[in-house]
Amino acid sequence: MGDNMALTSDIEDFLKAMLEATSDGMVEIGRNELAVRFDCAPSQINYVLSTRFTPLNGYIIESKRGGNGFIKIMTIVDEDSYIPYLVKNLKKEMSQANAESLFKDLYKREYFSENEYLMAKYATSDRALASVEDKIKRKALRSDIIKYILLSLMARS
Repeated sequence: MGDNMALTSDIEDFLKAMLEATSDGMVEIGRNELAVRFDCAPSQINYVLSTRFTPLNGYIIESKRGGNGFIKIMTIVDEDSYIPYLVKNLKKEMSQANAESLFKDLYKREYFSENEYLMAKYATSDRALASVEDKIKRKALRSDIIKYILLSLMARS
């Protein structure tokens, strides 16, 4: 498992370096090309994209239909549409890890102060929501709380 995590981080770092080197925050690359470069299965590339390059982390992924496995990774740079985009695309259920990832990104983008980041993180933690024993209902409640946090950010900008 340790090797897989290192590989996942290596792929993530490679893609982020590519994105940083572009002027428009957008990269088009072949899934198979990446798999060959990192000597791994294309499913490993899919895993990295689906866990590390999400809207919650500030990225949008587009698969190019009929493009021989090409994908486009875009950094969300239009800050005015970022929060509305998140509200519109918020999942009905949100895990604690995904919530923390979202809050970390909001903090990094300076939507949150450090205190706001910590309050949001702890207020939506499994421990804080422990009275909701059903895990799916807990994730749904967390998603609802996050939606209202995001709406409050829209209201103050």
